[in-house]
Amino acid sequence: MTPTSSAPRSRQRLSEDQRRKQIMEAAVLEVADRGYEGASLTRIAKRAGVAKGLIWHYFTDKDDLMESTAKRTMRVMHRHVVDMLDLGEPVPDIIRAAVRVAAGQIRTHRDELIALNRIIHNLHSPDGTEQVTVDFYSELYRAQEDLFRRGQAEGSLGDFDPTVMAVTYQGSIDMMLMYFRDHPEVDPYDYADKLAEILLGGMRAKR
Repeated sequence: MTPTSSAPRSRQRLSEDQRRKQIMEAAVLEVADRGYEGASLTRIAKRAGVAKGLIWHYFTDKDDLMESTAKRTMRVMHRHVVDMLDLGEPVPDIIRAAVRVAAGQIRTHRDELIALNRIIHNLHSPDGTEQVTVDFYSELYRAQEDLFRRGQAEGSLGDFDPTVMAVTYQGSIDMMLMYFRDHPEVDPYDYADKLAEILLGGMRAKR
């Protein structure tokens, strides 16, 4: 009987985008666990299963990694909200649902929320000023402005500046999630329903 030999399994090669994603996901876990200052590139590399030197191939320094991680995390969380919505519904119903889904992220994306908050409040430019500016939110603001303009066109929302409302809306969501982090006893969905009605009170068309 002749023994059979199997060919060695080839190691999967990840694309550059996949490898960057892998490192940024590890950075989220590290910052959520250790804080911004305590986050170690050595541990991030270990979590990602890569050599530490590979981080420098994809990111110029720790700040570049953290900025990229924050921007990607924002996009991922925004996409999660959008994917859970029925965009064929009337705009006020979409807003109610969006606030509820965002509130639920304190349970479904807790590490991402904690890491994102820590990065935003610790990332600074070389001159010491905060590096997180309105540019971080530009994609979110544009999507919200488009939704508000649609509501105005269909007559369900009143005459207000969509940009001002987008900034106000996103600020309310951010503060809601920060409050949940410090008050785990609060029912996020009950809070979200009340917040949505307050926001819609300022958005609805006057009858």
